[in-house]
Amino acid sequence: MENDYPAKDKTTAPQDQQNVPFALELKEFKQELIIAGYSEKTLKMYQIYMREVLKFIAKDPQEITERDLIGYLATKKEKGCSNATLSLIHAAMKYFFKTYLKRNIVDEIKTPKKAKSLPKILSKQEIKDLFKATHFGRNRLMLQFMYGSGCRVSEVVKIKVEDVNLKERTAMIRSGKGNKDRLIILSKDWIKGLKKYLKKKKIKSEVIFSKKNGKTLSTDTVQRIVRESAQKAGINKHVTPHCLRHSYATHLLEAGTNIRYIQALLGHSSLNTTQIYTNVASEQLKKVESPLDKL
Repeated sequence: MENDYPAKDKTTAPQDQQNVPFALELKEFKQELIIAGYSEKTLKMYQIYMREVLKFIAKDPQEITERDLIGYLATKKEKGCSNATLSLIHAAMKYFFKTYLKRNIVDEIKTPKKAKSLPKILSKQEIKDLFKATHFGRNRLMLQFMYGSGCRVSEVVKIKVEDVNLKERTAMIRSGKGNKDRLIILSKDWIKGLKKYLKKKKIKSEVIFSKKNGKTLSTDTVQRIVRESAQKAGINKHVTPHCLRHSYATHLLEAGTNIRYIQALLGHSSLNTTQIYTNVASEQLKKVESPLDKL
């Protein structure tokens, strides 16, 4: 769809941008997000959503109305878009129009609430099977790290050797979600395995889990490794890195760990986010005796 409004400073725009609708706006929008400290994943998704919004409405962003945005969201919903995705699109639109363009046309637009589903977790036996099905080395250590620390996949690929304190069995997660640092605890057994792995590693790199050439792994690669390991282990579930994070939190709660500690270890800003694990921590509930048995 062609851009039918005068582009801002078109004469100064790079040649490869002049024929792309809204290229300048999207470029400047991305720059604002970078300065605000948004993650690479958020940058990517907000760009995709806003490119689609602007292409669909096909107006100068300064002329877009609240009704235009409602029409776009309604069309997405009619095509089967989930409430969770609509919420993310709404967040992207809000930042683009309110923060970048200084226009308050999104504030009154409501989106359906995201469905509250319980986290998908693995049993302790499934966790053991997962590790057993993965060869010792980078991949098994990576799976053990995800389950043993509760880290997000984006944090796993970025953790550096210098961030790990082997003596104190802790590590520092730098610039996690919300651009926050936090302390995590590490397993004694995992540290033993890590020392062996780092000693055998042919090409040294600053990140712990790297490619053979020392470069950083992508989050997609980690997700594939987890998925393939689950298949080898015969686990008939859709297993993702986040399943290991959910399992970590749930198993800690079942073991009686204070939920405030779990909140800090996961890096949750709000306790409400952590409390969803109380709904899946069933093992402790099974230990409660019915008062009828005590009569």
